Order: sequence, then structure tokens, then C-alpha cells
Amino acid sequence: MTVLDTRALNRATLARQLLLDRADLPALDAVAHLGGLQAQEPQEPFIGLWSRLRAFDPTVLSTLLTERHVVRTHLMRRTVHLLVADDAVAWRPRHDAMLRQRVLGVYRGELDGVDLEELAAAARAVVADGEPRSMPDIGRALVERWPSPGPRVLGEMAVALLAMTQLPPRGLWRAKGGARYVLLSAWLGREIAPPTAAGTDPVGQLLVRRYLAAFGPAATADLRAWCGLAGLPAAVTAMRDELVTFRDERGRKLIDLPDAPRPDPETPAPVRFLPAFDNAILGYDDRSRIIDDAHRLLSVAGERVVLVDGRVAATWSVESGTVTVNPLRGFSRADQAAVTEQGQALASFLSDNESDRVRVGSSPR
Repeated sequence: MTVLDTRALNRATLARQLLLDRADLPALDAVAHLGGLQAQEPQEPFIGLWSRLRAFDPTVLSTLLTERHVVRTHLMRRTVHLLVADDAVAWRPRHDAMLRQRVLGVYRGELDGVDLEELAAAARAVVADGEPRSMPDIGRALVERWPSPGPRVLGEMAVALLAMTQLPPRGLWRAKGGARYVLLSAWLGREIAPPTAAGTDPVGQLLVRRYLAAFGPAATADLRAWCGLAGLPAAVTAMRDELVTFRDERGRKLIDLPDAPRPDPETPAPVRFLPAFDNAILGYDDRSRIIDDAHRLLSVAGERVVLVDGRVAATWSVESGTVTVNPLRGFSRADQAAVTEQGQALASFLSDNESDRVRVGSSPR
């Protein structure tokens, strides 16, 4: 079985994440290709798409949200993702049990004795009028019936039990607004896809294909880390005749789509600025293809990072129109120039061309 080293996996990831070369794709197609964008920080998807698309206009993504072509919803790993509406409708039932269990994993004691089917029915009655509500608002409407858990816990559980979406202005370019929820079916004007028959998992197989197209080659543990679902190995087994397999340097079995890009490992990789919680890093159990183990915690701490030669080499922040880069290792003169150039472009994007200021900090000793 062919062994793919870390650099080969890195270049495959960059190609599929649209980070090896910016793509000439409409924003909607890019969101679909990527299987959604991590979006608990509302402005971060705009940076993620700017780094991936040649001619990205942030107002286009805002319009896609207001016109209901994309939605913000809790899905993979029970985190907020920006998804195309078709995917949200099709994928939500496959994630139902995981979403429920993740909330129970945090609040099992508080929810002891609460019948979750009754809670779901009561919550659905609360939101049936289509009025946008925050999680605490939903919880407060339920607390008279279940006083012990309190509004916060009831609200979080209700949003996990029902397919809901966060409404604009949250998630619009440069807009601020709290998270207010309505039923996804009411917002989109169509019903959520029904669960599939027992013993079949067409949605699971679709998730495998979509994941590999955007993240492969990968192990089933990586797939699970991306979506949070434990039951997809059965879908992988059912698809074995349409997949190819490799090994990584650790000996893990990797699966992939036969015709998906696997560039030459020596392909040059440009500098890229990634937003907080970017799935190019979070979408794997073994993230060593893109970030050193010593820096792994940056990926879950909300740090924005810079890729140099395809790997996390710095963190970045922006304040008063200035992009500040803090290297995690030494930069060559060429690296410094490339980071500065991309940082200037990012500063211009974030400031509507009012500033291109970049400051690159000293390399660590």
C-alpha cells in the first residue's frame, strides 16, 4: 500500500481546501465544496473565503445569508457552521443523535428526569410562531414546566433537539447581532429531510464523499473528528469498492476518492492567512499534516494562523487597521516578504482599502 508522507498529505489538503491556489468559484459553490465553514465567530468565514477565492466580495456572502441560500446552524461537532441550505436540510437528521448526546454530556445531571421528547414537543410549540428567539428566551419559555435545569440548559437542549438556524444580522459582513433562532424549515420554507430507513445510510456515504473531496486522503478517525459522528465506518465499509487506500507515516490506513487531487509534494505552497477555528486544521484527528504537535492547541484556542510553505508558522491579529504577525519559527527573507505581501492584502480587505499596514514580530529564539 502506497505510503503518503506528511508533505504529500499537506499538499493534498491545501489543494482540496482551495489554499494551494485561489479558486475561481462563486462563494456558494465554495461553501458547498468545503462542506461548510466553521462559523461560531461570525466574521471568520469571510476571511476563510477571502483566503481561498480569487475575487471574493464579502457582500455576496451576506446576500447569500439574507436570501437564505446559506444558513448558520449547529451541526458538525455541535459547533456553528455556515452551510449551503441544501446541505443543512439533508444532513441535519444524520446529526440529531450526536447533537443530543453532546448536550447531555455537559448537562446530564441538570437534565436528569427530563423527558427529551416532551421537551422537544414543548420547545417546538414555543417557536412555532416563527418569532426569532435567543437560546435563553427559549429556555425561559420552558422553565415553568422544568424549573430545575434553568433557562440556559433548557435553551441549549431545545436548539439541539430541533433543527434551528441563526438569523441575520448575525453573520453578515461587519454586522453585529445576537444569536436569534427560528426553525430551519420555517426559514427555508421546506421540510427537513426525513431519517433514512434502518440499515441504510445514504447520508453517511454522502458525508464521506464530501469530506474526502475537501479533506482527503484521511483516516476514519479524521472523518469522525470533522463531523462528530461515530457511526460512519459502516458507510465507509459499504463504499469500499469506490475508494482507494493509502498509509500515512504512522501506519494509519487512509481512504480517498480515486480521482481527487494529490499534488506533487514539492508543489510550492503560497502564504495563506487562516481565520479562527478553520476546518483546514480542525477537520482532522491527526493534524500533523498542517500544524506541529507543539502548536496543536492554537487550533482550538481561537488563534488565527498563517501558513508558510503549507504549515502553521505564525499567528496573526488585527487592530486599528494593522495586521500583526507573530512568528512561531524563524522566517527566511523570502518568507518575510511573502507574509508581508499577503498581510498587506488582508489589511486592505479588512479595512475597505483604507490601510495596508502590516507588522511582523520578531522570530522566537
